[in-house]
Amino acid sequence: MSAPGAMLSRSPAQTSGAPSPVPQVALAVVCGGYAVGSTMGWGSPRVAAIMGDFGLSFAALVAAVSCGLYARKYATPFRPAWVLFAISSGMAGLGNGVWGWYEVVRTAEVPSPSMADFCFLLFAPPAIVGLLVLAKRPVTRAGWVCLGLDAWLIAGSLLTLSWSLALAHTAHFQGRTVAQSALSLAYPLLDIVLVSMVLALHFRRSSVHRSAINTAIAALATTVLCDALFSSPLLHDHYRSGQILDAGWFAGSMLFAYAPWVGRRTGAEAAAEEARLAARRPQPSGSRPIAGSLAALTPYLAAAVCTLGILTNVLDGRRIDRVVLFTGCTVVLALVVRQGIMLLDNITLTQELAQKENHFRSLVQGSSDVIMIAAPTGVLRYVSPAAAGVYGRDAEELVGSELASLIHPEDLGRVVHEVRRFLAASPEVEPTTRIECRFRAGGKRAGGGGTSHASGAESGGGWLNVESTVNRHHGGLIFNSRDVTERVRLQAQLQHNASHDTLTDLPNRALFTERVTKAVTGRRATDHDTAVLYIDLDGFKQVNDTIGHQAGDELLIQAARRLAESVRAGDIAARLGGDEFAALITGDGTRDHAAREYRILEIADRLRVRLSEPYRIDGRDVRVAASIGVAFAEPGISPAGLLRNADLAMYRAKQAGKGRVELYAPQMQDEVAHRAELASKLRTALQDGEFALLHQPVVELASGKITAVAAHARWRSAEGILFTPAEFLRVGDRGRLTDEGGERAAELGRWQLEEAVEQAAARHRAGHQVPVAVRLSARRLLDRALTPKAIEALLARHGLPSGALVLELSESDPRIPLDDLERRLVALRRLGIRIALDGFGSGDAAMNALRRLPIDVLRLDRGLIDGVVESARLHKITAGLLRITSDLGMHAVAEGVDLPEQVLALRSMGCTHGMGLAFSGPLDESRLRRALTRGSYPVPDLTGQGRAVVLSGSRPVRRSAGAGAGETGASPVAPK
Repeated sequence: MSAPGAMLSRSPAQTSGAPSPVPQVALAVVCGGYAVGSTMGWGSPRVAAIMGDFGLSFAALVAAVSCGLYARKYATPFRPAWVLFAISSGMAGLGNGVWGWYEVVRTAEVPSPSMADFCFLLFAPPAIVGLLVLAKRPVTRAGWVCLGLDAWLIAGSLLTLSWSLALAHTAHFQGRTVAQSALSLAYPLLDIVLVSMVLALHFRRSSVHRSAINTAIAALATTVLCDALFSSPLLHDHYRSGQILDAGWFAGSMLFAYAPWVGRRTGAEAAAEEARLAARRPQPSGSRPIAGSLAALTPYLAAAVCTLGILTNVLDGRRIDRVVLFTGCTVVLALVVRQGIMLLDNITLTQELAQKENHFRSLVQGSSDVIMIAAPTGVLRYVSPAAAGVYGRDAEELVGSELASLIHPEDLGRVVHEVRRFLAASPEVEPTTRIECRFRAGGKRAGGGGTSHASGAESGGGWLNVESTVNRHHGGLIFNSRDVTERVRLQAQLQHNASHDTLTDLPNRALFTERVTKAVTGRRATDHDTAVLYIDLDGFKQVNDTIGHQAGDELLIQAARRLAESVRAGDIAARLGGDEFAALITGDGTRDHAAREYRILEIADRLRVRLSEPYRIDGRDVRVAASIGVAFAEPGISPAGLLRNADLAMYRAKQAGKGRVELYAPQMQDEVAHRAELASKLRTALQDGEFALLHQPVVELASGKITAVAAHARWRSAEGILFTPAEFLRVGDRGRLTDEGGERAAELGRWQLEEAVEQAAARHRAGHQVPVAVRLSARRLLDRALTPKAIEALLARHGLPSGALVLELSESDPRIPLDDLERRLVALRRLGIRIALDGFGSGDAAMNALRRLPIDVLRLDRGLIDGVVESARLHKITAGLLRITSDLGMHAVAEGVDLPEQVLALRSMGCTHGMGLAFSGPLDESRLRRALTRGSYPVPDLTGQGRAVVLSGSRPVRRSAGAGAGETGASPVAPK
């Protein structure tokens, strides 16, 4: 079989199991037994009479009970028909019972007319109405008229024939009463009406319960045939109960009893079965079912029968009876009227059909979708004109082509499988299916030929992504196809965007995590030399802050390009977010631990060097460094654990000085756990009152007098460890600036300022009127909660003079606008609050602040003091800064004065004030008050015994330690 034929070939549909033949065999045996008994005379006249009367009565009552039980048990749309058939059979059973009462019980001749005749006459009306219920009702008024005319045509023709053959003689029997004559005519006339309805409705029966309806019609036909034979003059005078004619009535009753249970289904099941049968019996084009042909010929057959009755009278030489003439004329008239109605109905239907055909032709030809009909062999028999715009090929060109030759070879197998599965499925379960494949396009397609493949596309064409809705059609298929190439491209682009970084086009965190998962849990999970490199660009934030975010984006793009070019072909580079990148280095099966570390560290160092090279952005060279953390896929590690380990190693590289490569070690995780535990405790330290405020004296270097105190916040943990604010703020998130850290810093700053003002006010009231210095960052000074009015209200609430408060600017963030900071400091100075600049001499930012901001006091950075005695260069730098301070009219305070030699050196350079362990460390409130009561600390003497002699620009010459060192060496921070 060819490819198209193979594609459209269908496996035989599985048919439902045939009904059991047992009931039919039993019915045939019972009816056959009764017929044999009737033929043999039942052995005696008495038994024959009993079987002929009460046997028929029993059979009819069985039919009545069967139909009644079915109508009561099953709520079908035809329940009234089975109720009427039960009534009809009940009347027949009652009539045979009355007949047997006379013949068998009373052994008397049945009177005419009698109650049995009344029951027999009531058999036909319920049966006729039941047939009307079973019939497929016409939907138009003309249909109802045609149904009545068809019934009359059949009835009139049968009446004409019967009257000509027998009824005319019956109607003229002499010696009978009117009742007897009417009764003799009633039986055949009712039978004629019943036969007419049977014939008229046989071709109009409903498709639901077809087997049951056919069986009921057969039962009525058998009964009517026996009635006609009984009414015949040839048999009427010689009939006796128990003869063979009774076998026909018995069979009719038994068929009635069996009819409702034939192939019993619910209405929905029967309708589904009918649809399945209709789908499995497709009619060839132009054919017409035999039943439909017989239904169309029924009126003409009836007219022919009527004509035959008239000819019978003429050939017998008898004068045409008036009944025959009247009936024949009405039959002809009914036929003419019916033909006229049918002609008008056909004209209307033809017009509607033409209108619908034009409508559907317009829909098909004007649709943007391509409609194709494929024969069972797979050859295209019809293609709509939309193919020219969608496929770029004329419909005439595609007609006659094999469908399989137009589908991409890679998709053909999948399409064939889906088509076979669809054709094997039940039509009512799966009426349609959808198929998506690539379709060969022609060169006439507007906008290009879709996704081109040189191996399979025609010259000037390509392959289109086509989605088709497939329906069955006379053993073949109907394809309603549309071009979805742009949708497929968009889906591919969306999928790419979902797994790649939009800026650098590198894999994003989700895709990188997926690849790491495959590497850790896949078939290469045993390659423990697979490693993850976590990369962070040092200094990227300054690039954004100084030359703009657009330059920062360009730097990231160039860094991503360098990273992608530097990794091997089998490795994966990704951007995880911000300035963080990662690389997955797959293993090569090396089992040597030292060799794998050397290989990976060599790769990591090469990446570090490449990423640290200058970047050319907007005509300038921009430099950043790369800190890289390396972690190996050790046995049992999870993908998340591997990424976490690499991240920890990268942070260790940043802590160790940046621009480094660090290998993960297990103790790094322990440090993180310790910091996390400590951060959890510190979150509630302020609320639980675990913070304390210590004060370090600021001493006049010449006299040792305490001129001010500097407030320092400390946190004493449950273990007794004192943490400084810097240590507190670094805990959690490994020192990275977070919103939570900023909130803690702001809360701590507010608490420190209020606590320092409150304690200073208490000391003022106690007579110790020394200013207090509180260190605040530039960001805190610009906080909306620390406005000049708020600080003024704080001082007034505690009763502290504004001149007793010094605010120290602890840092100068380059992102803080100096204009805003200047305005805030000017407003604070108007209140009498003095401003100090902390960390002077530590960097370029301090010089900018000195140039722009209103400063009263300069705090010399500890870095200037630590080596001022040993380093002549640092000695000159510090001396120069002190001269600048004096020239600007500011006071200088040296921080970190811990040695007597530093006191002497600073004093010789003109520094007036200092603070440090040479005098005192931070003190609690009780010790501070004792120091304030004492008023001063001893200071070193230039010429005193045991003191160091300091020469400008030279190293000091030390002698034996004197007693003064013992007074100031201790740092009394623990409360007594």
